[in-house]
Amino acid sequence: MSDATILKASDFGDDFLWGVVIAAAQNEGAYKTDGRGLSIWDQFSNRQGKIKGGATPHIACDFYHRYKDDLLLVKALGFKVFRFSISWSRILPMGTGKVNQEGLQFYHRLIDECLALDLIPYVTLYHWDLPLALEKEGGWASTHLLKWFSRYVQVCTQEFGDKVNNWIVLNEPMGFTSLGYMIGKHAPGKIGLSNFLPAVHNAVMAQSEGGRIIRANVPNANIGTSFSCSEIIPATQNPKDLEAAKRIDILLNRLFIEPALGMGYPSDDFPLMDKLYIHNKAWKFTERMRFDFDFIGLQNYFPVVVKYNSVIPIIQATDISAKSRKVPITDMGWEVNPTSFYRIIQQFAKYKGIKKIIISESGAFYKDKMVNGAVDDEKRIQYFQQYLKALLKAKADGMNIGGYFAWTLMDNFEWSEGYHARFGLVHVDFKTQLRTVKSSGHWFRQFLAE
Repeated sequence: MSDATILKASDFGDDFLWGVVIAAAQNEGAYKTDGRGLSIWDQFSNRQGKIKGGATPHIACDFYHRYKDDLLLVKALGFKVFRFSISWSRILPMGTGKVNQEGLQFYHRLIDECLALDLIPYVTLYHWDLPLALEKEGGWASTHLLKWFSRYVQVCTQEFGDKVNNWIVLNEPMGFTSLGYMIGKHAPGKIGLSNFLPAVHNAVMAQSEGGRIIRANVPNANIGTSFSCSEIIPATQNPKDLEAAKRIDILLNRLFIEPALGMGYPSDDFPLMDKLYIHNKAWKFTERMRFDFDFIGLQNYFPVVVKYNSVIPIIQATDISAKSRKVPITDMGWEVNPTSFYRIIQQFAKYKGIKKIIISESGAFYKDKMVNGAVDDEKRIQYFQQYLKALLKAKADGMNIGGYFAWTLMDNFEWSEGYHARFGLVHVDFKTQLRTVKSSGHWFRQFLAE
């Protein structure tokens, strides 16, 4: 804890935004309450063996009923920004068509409570919880996806635009397209390029079209979208490893940002990009893929070390696990590397079309220690200290970084990890819903006060 005197929030400047993040599917619960429709995660979590421990998001943190107390926690910890997502199926139970007024009223109450507490709401429109009714019609791989998404964004911005200025269109499109529509690890559990390629193209189109709708409906809107990102490190300087690393960099870092900047899909002699163009006739849409975002959200959890592997189809690459490389890791097995965090921010900052970067998620899973009713997570504190020092260096080196949002406020439903992986600054007893601020939460409160 001694580093708390070395690093101060004030070092980042008075206008730097400090926030904390949750997501609807991971926190709200109340999955059949007040007219909400089912999402793909409600169904996927019922499939045997898909979620660790057989967990479901049906109750989660019960944020739907406990949001007032949870927002008081945000305020007490000293954060200024509260980033949350809207549940599409709570607003439009069938994904399109009739609007659920009770769903709208919940978010009005939530936003009003944020404003009453002087918390700035940052609203994410899509954080992985597609309405199940739309998935039955093809989901993100459907030719109708853009029409469905546009309708949803119209409803949200017309309803909340007079209260909310700050919007994030999509959360980690590479995450939900690859995990959900390529390898089947996440909802809706689809597999193969025939699902992945159209889902990627629809997500690219949705992020720009969503931005245009917000711009039209919300005066003075501050519009962003968020990307997962990882520094890609070749295992050796062998030309085959270098080329393999380039291919993975296209997938994990360049695939969604470059179309948004008007550059079209990256190609670099990567056959998968040729397939993407051919499958979607994407060359017709280059201009519609572009949108002038006010900021880009970056979410980095680990670097990826890549070597050539001829056995893997198309990408011909595989990663070398952090554990086998004997480097510091979190309890998720993810490498802890603040220098790599600096370098991936630097990589994105080099794009001329990016006006501002916000770290829209950042955090780590470590197993907490319960000591006399308190929750000790010293390793998480050390993680934040290291990464914030790297972020301060990036800012001092001239990168335009406007904020840092910690993942996450409280332990929640962590997708396929269920309730096993705890990233929260606040511990949740999922049997009683008791909240206990962890050491890391107390550390942030002290840090933000200085």
